[in-house]
Amino acid sequence: MTKLLGVGIIGCGNISAAYLQLAPMFKGYKILSVADINMDNANAKAKEFGVRAQTVEQLLQASDIDLVINLTIPAAHLEVSRKILEAGKHVYSEKPFVLSLAEAQELGAVAKANDVRIGSAPDTFMGASHQLARNLVDNGVIGDITSGTAVVMSSGMEDWHPNPDFFFLNGGGPILDLGPYYICTLVQILGPVTKVASFTNSATKTRTIANGPRNGEIIPVETPTTIHSVLYFENGAIITLLASWDVWATAHPIMELYGSKGTMSVPDPNFFGGIVTITEQANDPVEKTWDHPFAIPNFEDTKANYRGAGLADMALSISANTPHRCNEAFATHVVEVMTAVLEAGQTQEVMTMTTTCQRPEALGPDQARALLV
Repeated sequence: MTKLLGVGIIGCGNISAAYLQLAPMFKGYKILSVADINMDNANAKAKEFGVRAQTVEQLLQASDIDLVINLTIPAAHLEVSRKILEAGKHVYSEKPFVLSLAEAQELGAVAKANDVRIGSAPDTFMGASHQLARNLVDNGVIGDITSGTAVVMSSGMEDWHPNPDFFFLNGGGPILDLGPYYICTLVQILGPVTKVASFTNSATKTRTIANGPRNGEIIPVETPTTIHSVLYFENGAIITLLASWDVWATAHPIMELYGSKGTMSVPDPNFFGGIVTITEQANDPVEKTWDHPFAIPNFEDTKANYRGAGLADMALSISANTPHRCNEAFATHVVEVMTAVLEAGQTQEVMTMTTTCQRPEALGPDQARALLV
Protein backbone atom coordinates (compact mmCIF):
# COMPACT_ATOMS: atom_id res chain seq x y z
CA MET A 1 0.00 0.00 0.00
CA THR A 2 1.33 3.45 -0.95
CA LYS A 3 2.31 5.56 2.05
CA LEU A 4 0.18 8.66 2.65
CA LEU A 5 2.60 11.54 3.20
CA GLY A 6 1.80 13.96 6.00
CA VAL A 7 1.93 17.53 4.69
CA GLY A 8 2.25 20.89 6.41
CA ILE A 9 1.83 24.39 5.03
CA ILE A 10 3.98 27.38 5.94
CA GLY A 11 2.27 30.61 4.90
CA CYS A 12 -1.48 31.05 5.38
CA GLY A 13 -2.18 33.76 2.81
CA ASN A 14 -4.82 33.66 0.08
CA ILE A 15 -3.29 30.81 -1.92
CA SER A 16 -3.29 28.44 1.07
CA ALA A 17 -7.08 28.12 0.85
CA ALA A 18 -6.86 26.59 -2.63
CA TYR A 19 -4.36 23.95 -1.48
CA LEU A 20 -6.45 23.12 1.58
CA GLN A 21 -9.73 23.05 -0.32
CA LEU A 22 -8.50 20.86 -3.17
CA ALA A 23 -6.23 18.47 -1.25
CA PRO A 24 -8.95 15.85 -0.54
CA MET A 25 -9.24 15.26 -4.31
CA PHE A 26 -5.75 13.79 -4.55
CA LYS A 27 -3.98 10.61 -3.58
CA GLY A 28 -0.60 10.42 -1.90
CA TYR A 29 -0.81 13.10 0.77
CA LYS A 30 -2.91 14.64 3.52
CA ILE A 31 -2.54 18.16 4.90
CA LEU A 32 -2.27 17.92 8.70
CA SER A 33 -0.93 21.28 9.86
CA VAL A 34 -0.56 24.95 8.96
CA ALA A 35 1.86 27.58 10.25
CA ASP A 36 2.36 31.29 9.76
CA ILE A 37 4.40 34.05 11.38
CA ASN A 38 0.98 35.49 12.23
CA MET A 39 -0.68 32.87 14.41
CA ASP A 40 -4.08 34.50 13.90
CA ASN A 41 -3.84 33.56 10.22
CA ALA A 42 -2.76 30.02 11.07
CA ASN A 43 -5.53 29.58 13.62
CA ALA A 44 -8.16 30.86 11.19
CA LYS A 45 -7.11 28.47 8.42
CA ALA A 46 -6.81 25.57 10.87
CA LYS A 47 -10.33 26.15 12.12
CA GLU A 48 -11.76 26.53 8.62
CA PHE A 49 -10.22 23.35 7.23
CA GLY A 50 -9.99 21.09 10.27
CA VAL A 51 -6.20 20.90 10.58
CA ARG A 52 -3.93 21.94 13.43
CA ALA A 53 -2.22 25.32 13.76
CA GLN A 54 1.44 25.41 14.79
CA THR A 55 4.37 27.74 14.87
CA VAL A 56 6.87 27.28 12.06
CA GLU A 57 9.31 25.66 14.49
CA GLN A 58 6.66 23.24 15.80
CA LEU A 59 5.66 22.23 12.28
CA LEU A 60 9.27 21.58 11.25
CA GLN A 61 9.77 19.39 14.31
CA ALA A 62 6.52 17.43 13.85
CA SER A 63 7.20 13.72 13.35
CA ASP A 64 4.07 13.20 11.23
CA ILE A 65 5.03 15.84 8.65
CA ASP A 66 6.98 14.43 5.70
CA LEU A 67 6.61 17.30 3.22
CA VAL A 68 6.05 21.02 3.63
CA ILE A 69 4.41 23.40 1.15
CA ASN A 70 6.18 26.77 1.17
CA LEU A 71 3.54 29.46 0.53
CA THR A 72 5.50 32.42 1.88
CA ILE A 73 6.25 35.50 -0.24
CA PRO A 74 8.91 34.95 -2.94
CA ALA A 75 11.57 36.91 -1.05
CA ALA A 76 11.29 34.39 1.80
CA HIS A 77 11.33 31.23 -0.33
CA LEU A 78 15.06 30.60 0.02
CA GLU A 79 15.20 30.94 3.80
CA VAL A 80 12.02 28.98 4.50
CA SER A 81 12.77 26.20 2.01
CA ARG A 82 16.28 25.85 3.44
CA LYS A 83 14.84 25.37 6.95
CA ILE A 84 12.39 22.77 5.65
CA LEU A 85 15.13 20.80 3.91
CA GLU A 86 17.48 21.05 6.89
CA ALA A 87 14.68 19.62 9.04
CA GLY A 88 14.83 16.52 6.84
CA LYS A 89 11.52 17.19 5.10
CA HIS A 90 10.70 17.43 1.42
CA VAL A 91 9.66 20.86 0.17
CA TYR A 92 7.13 21.91 -2.46
CA SER A 93 7.38 25.64 -3.09
CA GLU A 94 4.92 28.02 -4.64
CA LYS A 95 6.26 29.83 -7.69
CA PRO A 96 8.72 31.27 -8.26
CA PHE A 97 10.84 28.52 -6.73
CA VAL A 98 13.57 31.04 -5.76
CA LEU A 99 14.82 34.36 -7.14
CA SER A 100 18.19 33.37 -8.60
CA LEU A 101 20.07 30.43 -10.02
CA ALA A 102 22.52 30.60 -7.12
CA GLU A 103 19.65 30.22 -4.65
CA ALA A 104 18.29 27.24 -6.56
CA GLN A 105 21.67 25.56 -6.56
CA GLU A 106 22.11 26.25 -2.85
CA LEU A 107 18.82 24.55 -2.04
CA GLY A 108 19.70 21.67 -4.35
CA ALA A 109 22.86 21.05 -2.33
CA VAL A 110 20.92 21.17 0.95
CA ALA A 111 18.33 18.73 -0.39
CA LYS A 112 21.03 16.31 -1.52
CA ALA A 113 22.80 16.49 1.85
CA ASN A 114 19.57 15.67 3.68
CA ASP A 115 18.32 13.06 1.17
CA VAL A 116 15.05 14.89 0.53
CA ARG A 117 13.32 16.21 -2.57
CA ILE A 118 12.44 19.62 -3.99
CA GLY A 119 9.27 20.36 -5.95
CA SER A 120 7.85 23.64 -7.15
CA ALA A 121 4.69 25.11 -8.61
CA PRO A 122 3.27 25.85 -11.04
CA ASP A 123 1.62 22.57 -11.91
CA THR A 124 -0.86 24.10 -14.37
CA PHE A 125 1.23 22.65 -17.23
CA MET A 126 -0.17 19.31 -16.06
CA GLY A 127 -3.66 20.53 -16.96
CA ALA A 128 -5.80 18.95 -19.64
CA SER A 129 -5.33 21.62 -22.30
CA HIS A 130 -1.58 21.99 -22.01
CA GLN A 131 -1.07 18.25 -21.94
CA LEU A 132 -3.25 18.02 -25.05
CA ALA A 133 -1.10 20.68 -26.71
CA ARG A 134 2.00 18.66 -25.88
CA ASN A 135 0.42 15.45 -27.16
CA LEU A 136 -0.46 17.11 -30.47
CA VAL A 137 3.06 18.52 -30.84
CA ASP A 138 4.65 15.19 -29.94
CA ASN A 139 2.53 13.49 -32.58
CA GLY A 140 3.61 15.95 -35.25
CA VAL A 141 0.18 17.40 -35.94
CA ILE A 142 1.62 20.84 -36.82
CA GLY A 143 5.06 19.56 -37.77
CA ASP A 144 8.33 20.87 -36.38
CA ILE A 145 7.86 23.94 -34.15
CA THR A 146 9.89 26.78 -35.62
CA SER A 147 8.61 29.75 -33.63
CA GLY A 148 5.83 31.10 -31.46
CA THR A 149 4.55 33.85 -29.21
CA ALA A 150 3.55 34.00 -25.56
CA VAL A 151 1.85 37.11 -24.20
CA VAL A 152 0.86 38.08 -20.66
CA MET A 153 -0.34 41.67 -20.37
CA SER A 154 -2.50 43.72 -18.01
CA SER A 155 -2.50 47.07 -16.23
CA GLY A 156 -1.12 45.56 -13.02
CA MET A 157 -2.23 44.37 -9.61
CA GLU A 158 -2.88 47.58 -7.69
CA ASP A 159 -6.52 47.91 -8.79
CA TRP A 160 -7.63 44.69 -7.07
CA HIS A 161 -4.93 43.49 -4.65
CA PRO A 162 -5.10 45.19 -1.22
CA ASN A 163 -1.34 44.79 -0.60
CA PRO A 164 0.32 44.78 -4.05
CA ASP A 165 3.70 46.13 -2.89
CA PHE A 166 5.75 42.95 -3.44
CA PHE A 167 4.57 42.64 -7.05
CA PHE A 168 6.56 45.78 -7.91
CA LEU A 169 9.70 45.15 -5.86
CA ASN A 170 12.79 43.18 -6.85
CA GLY A 171 11.68 39.56 -6.98
CA GLY A 172 8.31 40.58 -8.40
CA GLY A 173 7.25 41.90 -11.77
CA PRO A 174 5.42 40.06 -14.55
CA ILE A 175 8.33 37.74 -15.38
CA LEU A 176 8.90 36.30 -11.90
CA ASP A 177 5.23 36.43 -10.90
CA LEU A 178 3.51 35.14 -14.05
CA GLY A 179 6.46 34.00 -16.12
CA PRO A 180 6.66 30.59 -14.39
CA TYR A 181 3.30 29.58 -15.89
CA TYR A 182 4.36 30.51 -19.41
CA ILE A 183 7.93 29.26 -19.33
CA CYS A 184 7.04 25.97 -17.61
CA THR A 185 4.42 25.32 -20.28
CA LEU A 186 6.83 26.12 -23.11
CA VAL A 187 9.61 23.95 -21.64
CA GLN A 188 7.29 21.00 -21.07
CA ILE A 189 6.14 21.21 -24.70
CA LEU A 190 9.39 22.19 -26.45
CA GLY A 191 12.22 21.26 -24.08
CA PRO A 192 14.93 23.42 -22.49
CA VAL A 193 16.01 26.95 -23.44
CA THR A 194 19.60 27.63 -24.52
CA LYS A 195 19.74 31.42 -25.11
CA VAL A 196 17.77 34.50 -24.06
CA ALA A 197 17.68 38.13 -25.22
CA SER A 198 15.41 40.91 -24.01
CA PHE A 199 14.64 44.59 -23.50
CA THR A 200 12.88 45.94 -20.42
CA ASN A 201 11.43 49.16 -19.02
CA SER A 202 8.71 50.51 -16.73
CA ALA A 203 5.93 52.98 -17.50
CA THR A 204 6.09 54.64 -14.08
CA LYS A 205 8.28 54.71 -10.98
CA THR A 206 5.32 54.46 -8.61
CA ARG A 207 1.87 52.86 -8.46
CA THR A 208 -1.27 53.95 -6.58
CA ILE A 209 -3.32 51.37 -4.72
CA ALA A 210 -6.91 51.67 -5.92
CA ASN A 211 -8.83 49.47 -3.49
CA GLY A 212 -9.20 48.42 0.14
CA PRO A 213 -8.02 50.13 3.32
CA ARG A 214 -4.84 51.44 1.62
CA ASN A 215 -6.75 53.04 -1.26
CA GLY A 216 -4.76 56.01 -2.57
CA GLU A 217 -1.41 54.95 -1.07
CA ILE A 218 1.55 55.31 -3.42
CA ILE A 219 4.05 52.45 -3.64
CA PRO A 220 7.42 52.25 -5.43
CA VAL A 221 8.19 50.35 -8.62
CA GLU A 222 11.67 48.79 -8.41
CA THR A 223 11.49 46.09 -11.07
CA PRO A 224 10.77 46.22 -14.82
CA THR A 225 7.06 46.07 -15.62
CA THR A 226 7.41 45.69 -19.39
CA ILE A 227 9.62 42.96 -20.83
CA HIS A 228 10.01 41.94 -24.47
CA SER A 229 12.18 38.86 -24.80
CA VAL A 230 13.18 36.13 -27.23
CA LEU A 231 13.80 32.57 -26.05
CA TYR A 232 15.86 30.20 -28.21
CA PHE A 233 15.15 26.55 -27.47
CA GLU A 234 17.46 23.58 -27.78
CA ASN A 235 15.18 22.14 -30.49
CA GLY A 236 15.61 25.30 -32.59
CA ALA A 237 12.28 26.96 -31.81
CA ILE A 238 12.31 30.74 -31.33
CA ILE A 239 9.62 32.06 -28.98
CA THR A 240 8.82 35.74 -28.43
CA LEU A 241 7.68 36.34 -24.83
CA LEU A 242 5.93 39.62 -24.07
CA ALA A 243 5.15 40.36 -20.42
CA SER A 244 3.80 43.67 -19.18
CA TRP A 245 1.80 45.33 -16.43
CA ASP A 246 1.70 48.57 -18.43
CA VAL A 247 -1.05 47.55 -20.87
CA TRP A 248 -4.70 48.56 -20.56
CA ALA A 249 -6.02 46.45 -23.44
CA THR A 250 -4.66 43.88 -25.89
CA ALA A 251 -5.96 41.62 -28.64
CA HIS A 252 -2.84 39.43 -28.78
CA PRO A 253 -3.48 35.68 -28.51
CA ILE A 254 -2.09 34.33 -25.24
CA MET A 255 0.12 31.65 -26.76
CA GLU A 256 0.64 30.40 -30.30
CA LEU A 257 3.06 27.84 -31.69
CA TYR A 258 3.98 27.91 -35.37
CA GLY A 259 4.97 24.64 -37.01
CA SER A 260 5.97 23.47 -40.46
CA LYS A 261 2.46 22.03 -41.00
CA GLY A 262 0.27 24.54 -39.18
CA THR A 263 -0.45 26.71 -36.14
CA MET A 264 -1.57 25.85 -32.62
CA SER A 265 -3.38 28.23 -30.28
CA VAL A 266 -2.66 27.32 -26.65
CA PRO A 267 -4.87 28.57 -23.79
CA ASP A 268 -3.75 30.61 -20.78
CA PRO A 269 -1.10 28.57 -18.92
CA ASN A 270 -2.24 30.17 -15.66
CA PHE A 271 -5.15 27.72 -15.71
CA PHE A 272 -5.69 23.98 -16.12
CA GLY A 273 -8.37 24.18 -18.82
CA GLY A 274 -9.12 26.09 -22.00
CA ILE A 275 -9.46 25.54 -25.73
CA VAL A 276 -6.66 24.22 -27.94
CA THR A 277 -7.09 25.17 -31.60
CA ILE A 278 -5.22 23.72 -34.57
CA THR A 279 -5.02 25.30 -38.01
CA GLU A 280 -3.38 22.88 -40.42
CA GLN A 281 -1.82 24.77 -43.33
CA ALA A 282 -4.58 26.62 -45.24
CA ASN A 283 -7.48 24.83 -43.54
CA ASP A 284 -9.97 26.36 -41.11
CA PRO A 285 -9.21 26.34 -37.36
CA VAL A 286 -10.36 23.22 -35.50
CA GLU A 287 -10.88 22.96 -31.74
CA LYS A 288 -9.25 19.87 -30.20
CA THR A 289 -10.45 18.06 -27.08
CA TRP A 290 -9.74 14.84 -25.22
CA ASP A 291 -11.12 12.91 -22.28
CA HIS A 292 -8.77 14.26 -19.62
CA PRO A 293 -10.02 14.53 -16.02
CA PHE A 294 -8.29 17.85 -15.44
CA ALA A 295 -10.62 19.45 -18.01
CA ILE A 296 -13.68 18.94 -15.81
CA PRO A 297 -14.90 22.12 -14.04
CA ASN A 298 -14.59 21.56 -10.30
CA PHE A 299 -14.06 25.02 -8.82
CA GLU A 300 -16.85 27.51 -8.32
CA ASP A 301 -18.71 25.31 -10.86
CA THR A 302 -17.04 27.05 -13.81
CA LYS A 303 -13.30 26.40 -13.69
CA ALA A 304 -11.04 23.38 -13.91
CA ASN A 305 -8.74 23.94 -10.93
CA TYR A 306 -6.46 21.06 -9.98
CA ARG A 307 -3.86 22.93 -7.97
CA GLY A 308 -2.16 20.23 -5.96
CA ALA A 309 -1.74 17.82 -8.88
CA GLY A 310 1.98 18.47 -8.89
CA LEU A 311 2.10 17.89 -5.16
CA ALA A 312 0.20 14.60 -5.49
CA ASP A 313 2.53 13.48 -8.26
CA MET A 314 5.50 14.34 -6.06
CA ALA A 315 4.09 12.54 -3.01
CA LEU A 316 3.30 9.38 -4.98
CA SER A 317 6.71 9.50 -6.68
CA ILE A 318 8.47 9.78 -3.32
CA SER A 319 6.62 6.68 -2.09
CA ALA A 320 7.42 4.79 -5.31
CA ASN A 321 10.97 6.16 -5.61
CA THR A 322 10.31 7.46 -9.13
CA PRO A 323 10.90 10.94 -10.63
CA HIS A 324 8.26 13.61 -10.10
CA ARG A 325 7.21 16.12 -12.74
CA CYS A 326 7.53 19.45 -10.88
CA ASN A 327 11.10 18.54 -10.03
CA GLU A 328 14.18 20.45 -8.94
CA ALA A 329 16.01 20.42 -12.29
CA PHE A 330 12.90 21.65 -14.12
CA ALA A 331 12.24 24.42 -11.57
CA THR A 332 15.91 25.45 -11.52
CA HIS A 333 16.05 25.75 -15.31
CA VAL A 334 12.89 27.87 -15.35
CA VAL A 335 14.38 30.14 -12.68
CA GLU A 336 17.54 30.59 -14.75
CA VAL A 337 15.51 31.42 -17.85
CA MET A 338 13.41 34.02 -16.00
CA THR A 339 16.35 35.71 -14.31
CA ALA A 340 18.31 35.64 -17.57
CA VAL A 341 15.44 37.50 -19.23
CA LEU A 342 15.73 40.24 -16.61
CA GLU A 343 19.53 40.32 -16.74
CA ALA A 344 19.50 40.50 -20.53
CA GLY A 345 17.18 43.50 -20.25
CA GLN A 346 19.78 45.26 -18.11
CA THR A 347 22.89 44.32 -20.07
CA GLN A 348 21.31 44.07 -23.54
CA GLU A 349 23.45 41.00 -24.09
CA VAL A 350 22.40 37.55 -25.24
CA MET A 351 22.46 35.24 -22.22
CA THR A 352 23.49 31.59 -22.57
CA MET A 353 21.88 29.14 -20.16
CA THR A 354 24.13 27.08 -17.90
CA THR A 355 21.39 24.65 -16.84
CA THR A 356 19.17 22.27 -18.73
CA CYS A 357 16.47 19.74 -17.88
CA GLN A 358 14.45 16.90 -19.25
CA ARG A 359 10.88 17.59 -20.22
CA PRO A 360 8.64 16.34 -17.41
CA GLU A 361 6.93 13.07 -18.28
CA ALA A 362 3.66 13.66 -20.13
CA LEU A 363 0.48 13.40 -18.05
CA GLY A 364 -2.17 11.78 -20.19
CA PRO A 365 -5.74 11.05 -19.11
CA ASP A 366 -4.92 7.73 -17.43
CA GLN A 367 -1.92 9.13 -15.55
CA ALA A 368 -4.03 12.08 -14.36
CA ARG A 369 -6.80 9.80 -13.10
CA ALA A 370 -4.20 7.89 -11.12
CA LEU A 371 -3.54 11.05 -9.07
CA LEU A 372 -7.19 11.46 -8.08
CA VAL A 373 -9.04 9.81 -5.23
